[in-house]
Amino acid sequence: MDIHRRKVMVLGGYGMVGMAVIRKLVTEKPAEIILGSMLESEARAGVEQVRKETPGIKVTPAWGNIFIRDTLKDLPRQEILGQSEYRSQVIADALEPLDEKIMDRSTLHQLISRHKPHVIIDAVNSATGLAYQDVYHAYYKVKREMGAAAAEGKLTDGLVSEVEKLMATLYIPQFIRHIQILYASMCHNQTRVYIKIGTSGTGGMGLNIPYTHSEEKPSRVLLSKSALAGAHTMLLFLMGRTPDAPIIKEIKPAAAIAWKAIDYGEISKRGKPIELVDCPPDRALELGDKYHFGSGDNWHSLNKSLESVFIDTGENGIFSLGEFECITAIGQMEFVTPEEIAANVIMEIKGDNTGHDIINALDNAIMGPTYRAGAMRHRAIEQMNRLAHEHKSDSVAFELLGPPRLSKLLHEADLLRRVCGSLSALADTDTNTLVQQLEKLISEDQQVRSRIISIGVPILMSDGRSLLRGPLVEIPAPLDRDEVDVTSEHINEWAEAGWVDLRASNIRLWQDRARQIVAEATSIPPSDTSSRYHHERNYWSVGEELVAGKAAAWIFIHEDKGLRVKR
Repeated sequence: MDIHRRKVMVLGGYGMVGMAVIRKLVTEKPAEIILGSMLESEARAGVEQVRKETPGIKVTPAWGNIFIRDTLKDLPRQEILGQSEYRSQVIADALEPLDEKIMDRSTLHQLISRHKPHVIIDAVNSATGLAYQDVYHAYYKVKREMGAAAAEGKLTDGLVSEVEKLMATLYIPQFIRHIQILYASMCHNQTRVYIKIGTSGTGGMGLNIPYTHSEEKPSRVLLSKSALAGAHTMLLFLMGRTPDAPIIKEIKPAAAIAWKAIDYGEISKRGKPIELVDCPPDRALELGDKYHFGSGDNWHSLNKSLESVFIDTGENGIFSLGEFECITAIGQMEFVTPEEIAANVIMEIKGDNTGHDIINALDNAIMGPTYRAGAMRHRAIEQMNRLAHEHKSDSVAFELLGPPRLSKLLHEADLLRRVCGSLSALADTDTNTLVQQLEKLISEDQQVRSRIISIGVPILMSDGRSLLRGPLVEIPAPLDRDEVDVTSEHINEWAEAGWVDLRASNIRLWQDRARQIVAEATSIPPSDTSSRYHHERNYWSVGEELVAGKAAAWIFIHEDKGLRVKR
């Protein structure tokens, strides 16, 4: 489609990627750009930025949470969850059958209907936005409240049963656990190749698939299947990028699979023979104001089961002649035979390239690290160092990236830099002297101390029992507990995961790391100027100032086995 003189909506337009897309769009001279963002302030700021950079371009702000209804679109997530009325609305909009009312009050639907764009570019990180609602944290809260209510005798067995059933039917946690167990077991048992025969969930058809599991088209049940199929592929894709994992492949048939057998016999549904029943006209049900789902008594059994000609398609069940003719017709699901699938599986196991491995296709199709970004990385780091020097402010860690272990390692490395300077000095200094210097630094320098504990990373003093902390502590995770036992094992676990640890044992560990890095760097001959090494001799500059980011990356690669193996 020609973008010129077309209306283009960019969801997530205020974000880094969204703004980059818009800057490219304006060169195509669209009729209008609708810049969508979560917050009104962001949308308006983005519009002003675009107008400033490209005067004369028509750009319109749009805002709100596109995943919920319009009346809630500007409210913070915690405020929505904090009110029963709002929670009920979110639950109903997500779980009730899709109808015109749900559509009409959808923020996303209203945005599209209002602006009627010819092109929509979605730069919203949807997976992050939805997944970080954290069903696991919600589970612990439900568990606690149910326990408290049960202790007071205010909880019925029926309610407990139904809540537990609901929690037990959440798809994603079960699926993630399956992948975790699969990965760990294959590594433990030295499995070399794993090939998944997956599914598209719709037999290769789109959202217009006429075969459904409910009154909706497409049904939520069917789309749940496709969503899990996609999640499965992405998790396998990540597994295939893990250094110690087996070779990972997935063959994903996008058609009906048939067949196992053709026969005549008894037809079963959900494991039970279909009972033949009859309802003669003189016993017809008279429809009134209400329809009752109970079976009633207007029908009677014929005391025999349905028998017919069928084709057995294995896991997908048995189909009648008419059903098979329909779903395999050209323009419908059509079909692929299990033998063809098997042939591709065997070829992939043997190392032949069938062209049907989804994981390989993703590897080849994704957009990975680029030469431009690598060339510009040095400039970004140089500019940040210059600003840090100008403002006399060290930029160590903010605990916004996610893992507290990274913040802990960065701050420990920075503290060691302050007291001993270089990697070589760290390796050679007496351990007890380092511990004393570190404790003195933490005790006397409020700014250094405050910048660590304020982001949720406590400081464990050298005695192993004194803990400096602020109001927020990331580790241990509360998991909706009021307290947790403090044991030596727990202290070691928490310190490794997310506490700055000034104990002598941890400082010795840092000294061992420094010695390994120094040995690694000095083992490279000064005369070797080839491309053999990622990090050549000058990268570490072992006699110069210790760089926290380099040290943390080395630990993640060598100790945590977190090496990226594909680009």
